[in-house]
Amino acid sequence: MSDDSCSPTSVPARPLTPAKVTQQIIATAFFTFLVYLAIGVPMAVLPGYIHLDLGYSSVVAGLGISVQYFATFVSRANAGRMIDTVGAKQTVMRGMLLCAGSGGMLLLAALAQPLPFLSLVLLFASRALLGLGESLVGTGAIMWGVGRVGSENTAKMISWNGIATYSALAIGAPLGVVLDRSLGFAVIGLTGMLLAVLGYVLARGGPVTPVVQGEKLSFKLVLRRVFAYGMGLAFGTIGFGSIATFITLYYANQHWGGAAFALTAFSSAFVGARLLFANAINRFGGYRVAIVCFLIEAVGLLLLWVASAPELALLGAALTGFGFALVFPSLGVEAVNLVPAANRGAALAAYSVFLDLALGFTGPLAGLIVGQLGYPEVFLFAAIAAIGAVALSLSLYRSAQQSNGQG
Repeated sequence: MSDDSCSPTSVPARPLTPAKVTQQIIATAFFTFLVYLAIGVPMAVLPGYIHLDLGYSSVVAGLGISVQYFATFVSRANAGRMIDTVGAKQTVMRGMLLCAGSGGMLLLAALAQPLPFLSLVLLFASRALLGLGESLVGTGAIMWGVGRVGSENTAKMISWNGIATYSALAIGAPLGVVLDRSLGFAVIGLTGMLLAVLGYVLARGGPVTPVVQGEKLSFKLVLRRVFAYGMGLAFGTIGFGSIATFITLYYANQHWGGAAFALTAFSSAFVGARLLFANAINRFGGYRVAIVCFLIEAVGLLLLWVASAPELALLGAALTGFGFALVFPSLGVEAVNLVPAANRGAALAAYSVFLDLALGFTGPLAGLIVGQLGYPEVFLFAAIAAIGAVALSLSLYRSAQQSNGQG
């Protein structure tokens, strides 16, 4: 059936112990882990493949990464509506199929390397399918988990989903380098395809959660309500986009080794921050957490800008990941609470649109900055954006305090 609420295997409404809640959350976040492992495996080798093996410019290399995020962006509205109508489980399953297709396309791109333009077209098609799949699985897994453990655990579900995301990236980046060097670039595509097929099989056997009934707001209206929060997320995401797209070429330009470990440092610090400060949002409020996180991220990006040795760059990447860790859930919980429960999928999708926009534009824009000013200035640009996010979060915090005072 298309409507999850009609299924006889729907999750029963019964109280869950804290341990059971965590177990359900981790089980659902595992689907995000699989997708982001498929994303992380090619992340460290893809820019070099486009720039060095195929012979295209750094701008095209950046665009090759960004195509995924543009595809995610254009499909967010559909992902949100799919969750709110046919259900989160079905959304995750469809996303896994798209990711499997992406892996197949990447395999074909590797086989077509003797024909650079054809290889690039296939690679771009692979990135587009991966972006569509990530949109469905990333948002769908969060709302599937919320449906399993209750809306009161939304912040916890978002946090664990992020842990799954960046744990996968931390593992995927060096794994991709090892696979590429030992078995060749074609294995990267095959690995992504197999991971997605595994995710589809596991999702198919998972429990069904009910679709929340109620009036469905237009996506445009939902987007308008979360706009300011999304802009804060976008400013903070530029730092991650800069590292994901150009850290390997930055290291190569500086004649340093171990670029994949900078991605691992970013991701490991991200996961560590979420594990250590999981309750910070509930204790201090989303606005305060966001302000502190953006400040830490800015410091990390400034270290990358001035780094004179790989160790300093590694520290900068780690600080950036640590600061970025709680940005999405701190502002995201506030954004989701702006709409009725029947529109939570749409709200999360609309909020996530700004992450996609930031990642999509960062690649080409950073490529232009590299061409005009050099690699270090990419991280200065990202640091300025993070400082802008601090100012925006302060403004939102003051507005919320005034609204509460008037209430």
